[in-house]
Order: sequence, then C-alpha cells, then structure tokens
Amino acid sequence: MIKFRNTASLAVVASLAAFSAGSAALADAERLSTEIGDAPAAPVTYEITEIATGLETAASIAFLPSGDMLVAEKAGRLRVIRDGELLSDPVAGVPEVHFRSQAGLFDVVLHPEFEENSIVYLSYAHPEGRRNTLRLARARFEPTYGSGSLQDLEVIFTGESWRTTSAHYGGRIAFLSDGTLLLTTGDGYRHREEAQKLDNHFGKIIRLNDDGTVPADNPFVDTQDALPEIWSYGHRNPQGIVFDDKNSIVYAHEHGPRGGDEVNIIEKGNNYGWPVICYCIDYSGAQITPFSQMDGMEQSIVHYEPSIAPSGFAIYDGDQFPDWQGDLFIGALAHEHVRHLELESGQFGAQQEHFGDLGSRIRDVRVGPDGFMYVLTDKSDASVFRVSPR
Repeated sequence: MIKFRNTASLAVVASLAAFSAGSAALADAERLSTEIGDAPAAPVTYEITEIATGLETAASIAFLPSGDMLVAEKAGRLRVIRDGELLSDPVAGVPEVHFRSQAGLFDVVLHPEFEENSIVYLSYAHPEGRRNTLRLARARFEPTYGSGSLQDLEVIFTGESWRTTSAHYGGRIAFLSDGTLLLTTGDGYRHREEAQKLDNHFGKIIRLNDDGTVPADNPFVDTQDALPEIWSYGHRNPQGIVFDDKNSIVYAHEHGPRGGDEVNIIEKGNNYGWPVICYCIDYSGAQITPFSQMDGMEQSIVHYEPSIAPSGFAIYDGDQFPDWQGDLFIGALAHEHVRHLELESGQFGAQQEHFGDLGSRIRDVRVGPDGFMYVLTDKSDASVFRVSPR
C-alpha cells in the first residue's frame, strides 16, 4: 500500500486510472529511465573566470542587451553587474519576498521582446500573514547610473498553493516559441498528495500568456473543477526548465527526496507521477510508494540514485563550445558540479561532471548571448563565473 500522510489521499490513488491520461511520446526522444549517480569528471578544455562576487545567495541570472547582467538574490534583491563590477545599489521596486529556508526570490527572466518593451519577470515566494505562496510578476526595467529600477510592476499569477511551510516552490520560468511561458511549481513539501489533483497549483507546471491570462488551448481549460493554468502535473519540486526551440521540446528536472531526481520531457496534459510513482525513499528511510511505474503516468528520461540535487538548467546553443551544441547542463547542489548530459538527435548519451574545482554548490547555470557559460554558486558570499574555451 502507498504510504500517505492522510487517508483522504487514498481516493486519489483509487481514481488515478480514470483521472490521468498520457499523450503520444515524441518520435525523436527515447523515454528510458536511467539510474545514474556519479559521472566521470570531464577533460578540462575550458577556463573559469570569476566575474563578480559578494552576492548573497544568488538564485538566477539574466543577460541584458546592454551587456549588463541582472542577478536575483534569494533574499529578495535584484542586483546589476556592469562591466564586470557588482553595483552596490540593488534594483529598486522589487516586490516584498518571503525569505526563509527554501523561500525567496527564485528567477529573473527577460521577455522575448525585451529590446522593445524592457519587461522582466520575477518569480518569488509571496507572504500573506502567516501563510505564503508562489507568485509571478512582471515590470519594466529601467537602468540607472547606480543600478536600475522596476516600473509599473504587475502581479500576473498567484498560486493556489498556500502553505505555512517554506519549502518546495519550483519557481523557474521558460518562454516557448509561441510567446507563452511556463512556470514550475513545487508540492510545498507537506502537500505532496496535492500534486495529483487539478484543483490547486501544488506540484504543477503552468502555462500563461505573457500578460498572465490563460491560453485557450491549455489542456484543462474545459475540465470541471480543474485550474485552467495547469499544463502538466504530478511534480515534486521542479527547479529547472528549458525549451529546446530547434526541436520544440520542453525539458524539466525536479528534486526527489533520497534518490529519484528526474529529468523529464514535458508534454501537454501529462501526469508525471509524484508521489504515486518514483525511484526514491523518504528522508526518514521509509518507503513513499512501492511503484516506479503506472499506466497513465510518465517515466523520466533520466533519474538519479543517489540524488544530485538538481538546480539550474541550460541547453547549450552558443558557438564557443561546438562539441556541446544541443547538450543539457544541470547544476548539482549536492555534488558541487555541473552535470553535462550529451544529447544527439533526441537520444541521451554519456554524462560528465564539470567545474567541480570550484568547490561550491551550484545554484544556476546559463548560456550567455556571447556563447560563454555562466555559473552561479550557492552560498552567502556567492559568485558569478564565466566559462570560456581554453
């Protein structure tokens, strides 16, 4: 029997066969779960340069057309790096953030037409009394000599995922080629059974138009008692999502508890199984579920045992490292490296470990417009590093 925290969840299990429906697998991607823990260290064909330091728990980075960089700090500040220098003044106008444990400011992403509209998006934990939830806001970024400011800030999504805990938010953003965006949401840690229900935003990936309205072709728009923003469900804590625009594939990774970190191909309306199926056990050593697969629930492409604690995600599309073209890169908090997943015509190949010589937890990994890779460390005095060919 599946071990849940409350007996009300047993009804969820009993109705799973009727409740979930899979879609056809992509023809160019083989869905085979692979148990992978350690990977060999890659040959060092690159050099690493520290661009800026002194950040307080950096969370994500975005690259402005001017050459400036925006760095989100988990504590709720947005910082500017200009000409290799971290400016002392934070960006003004950032909304109030619930900062505790895993909660904080999560992601900063530019609108695809930023050069025309100057709009940036922020995901963050929003406080309201003793409870909090995930929010998404957008605003115009106006640079100043000393830093910058956010103008006309507008909250475009507030998750129906209220909790009194401060864990498992997801909070990563990716734009699709049609101009809509995907936002990952976590299961709130104590609310994992809610990931299988469509009447809340726990453990989901949601899809919105760029102004926060709901696209008419979302899969559950016409489903009774389902929230129309939901794109996929059955997720635990997805902290990385990327869109491969060349092949029209969405990849996301998510944390398992002890083992069971996953990389998935995300498809419209699909159920990714948490907490009914997983390759994992709970932190206490107790069994969460006896099932690793079930009809109507998607299998991960890769799962990790033991956990690598994935955070940050990039698909390499630059011209500085031709051998990396189209490959996936995942920050590994627990193993203090970046995991490189070789990808060829939709098929996963070898995995390698990069940048372990930094000796730090990796919070984010991004590809800059210059084709270099940028890595953010996860600590109280965090740094941004640029990776260039040797």
